[in-house]
Amino acid sequence: MDFSTLSNNLEKKGYRVTICRTKEEAAAYLDEAIHGKTVGMGGSVTLDELGLYEKLQAHNKMYWHWRQEMTPEEAKLASYQADVYLSSLNGVAETGELVNIDGNGNRVAATLAAHEHVYFVIGRNKVAPTLEKAIHRARNIAAPKNAQRLGCKTPCAIKADHCYDCKSPERICCTLNVLFEKPRAKTIYEVVLIDEELGY
Repeated sequence: MDFSTLSNNLEKKGYRVTICRTKEEAAAYLDEAIHGKTVGMGGSVTLDELGLYEKLQAHNKMYWHWRQEMTPEEAKLASYQADVYLSSLNGVAETGELVNIDGNGNRVAATLAAHEHVYFVIGRNKVAPTLEKAIHRARNIAAPKNAQRLGCKTPCAIKADHCYDCKSPERICCTLNVLFEKPRAKTIYEVVLIDEELGY
């Protein structure tokens, strides 16, 4: 995929951009860039596919509620206060807007906390031509597949085909966050674009 248009638009909005050909290249880049830090990670199939927790824990203090001896709540709270936060995105528009959808809001909230550095790590399948289509992707592709993976009792989890706009107490698309520009905080925001299909 030619990421040039997206990369230019992201840089105009204040983001750093790193382009990697493969998930192995991206994992190696992040492993070298993040050293001696406290690191929080949001729930993400993409990050899991890169094996980042295992790589980074050798030389960083990690907080991830998917892989933690502490309770999920303790891990989530610690990740808010970490030096570095890693997340993926559910959609990114070629025009440069970043889209995330969440159930409890912890992952969305953590990307906005006062970290030194926030990395958004995404595969080419997350890229959509417009903001409208990026939001549609988050609601109708990412959320149903994640609901199915988590065994949620929601209409979308049965076939993981699209959003049914349900009112289920187990719905995982309660919070939608769109970053139109880099937040004004001193945090460095970096988007790592990977030319492979990763996550949902």
